[in-house]
Amino acid sequence: MSEPTGPSIDRDEVARFDRLAATWWDETGPMRVLHRFNPVRLTYIRDTVCRHLGRAPLAPAPLAGLSLVDVGCGGGVLSEPLARLGADVTGLDPAVTNVTIAQAHADEAGVPVRYRAETIEDVVAAGERFDVVCAMEVVEHVTDMPAFVRTACRAVKPGGLFFAATINRTMRSFALAIVGAEYVLGWLPKGTHDWEKFVTPDELRGAVEGGGLSLTDTVGVVFNPLTGRWGTARDTAVNYMITAERPRA
Repeated sequence: MSEPTGPSIDRDEVARFDRLAATWWDETGPMRVLHRFNPVRLTYIRDTVCRHLGRAPLAPAPLAGLSLVDVGCGGGVLSEPLARLGADVTGLDPAVTNVTIAQAHADEAGVPVRYRAETIEDVVAAGERFDVVCAMEVVEHVTDMPAFVRTACRAVKPGGLFFAATINRTMRSFALAIVGAEYVLGWLPKGTHDWEKFVTPDELRGAVEGGGLSLTDTVGVVFNPLTGRWGTARDTAVNYMITAERPRA
C-alpha cells in the first residue's frame, strides 16, 4: 500500500507519527496525554451532536445512524469510542502504518471502524459526504491550514457538523504545550509541535467560514493538576475545540 499524497500533507509529520504508530494504544507511552485528553473531546462531540439533533446523549447508541469521518485518525484512539457510540465511522490517515495498526486494534476489539490510508482531499474529490467531520489535533500539523479546513468542511453534509481541536498560538501555549509538555514534563515526544503552526481561534474561524460553514461554538480545554483530568473551560489560550455547522439545504 503506497502512502497518499496531497497538498495538505507534511511528509515530515507523517513520517514522525508513522514511527510512533506502535505506541498509539499504550496508555503509559508517548500517547498517554492523548488518552487522558480523549474523554473530554469524546464527550464534547457526543453532547454537541445530540443537542444539535435533539437526541439523548446517555442513550445506549446516541450517534446511531450517523456517518462520521475522523480525519487524521492516527491509531484510532478517538475513532473506536465514536463507533461504540453507534456512529458509522471512517478513519483517514496518510500514515499507512497508523491505519494498519488502527484496523488491527478495531478488528481485535470487535469495533466496526473502516480505516483508509487516504486524505480528506481524496475523499472530497470522490464525492463522499458525512453527517459529522472531525479533525481533532490535526490542523496544527498540515502545510496549509486554511486549505485543509476548507476541504474538510466540504465533506460536511447539509445540516451536518464539523469539529476541530487544536492549540492557540500564544506565549502561554509556547510555555505550556512545548516547553512544559515536551521538555520539562516529558508528556509528549520532543518535536511533537511547532509553535508557528499553532492556530488562533480567529484564523480557524476564517478557514471554517471560507469552507461555507458557520462557527457555532468555541470552548477551551484545560488540565487540572489536582485531579489529573482535562475539562472544558472559557480559557482558550492554549487548547480549544470548535464546532461549525453547514446550513441545511
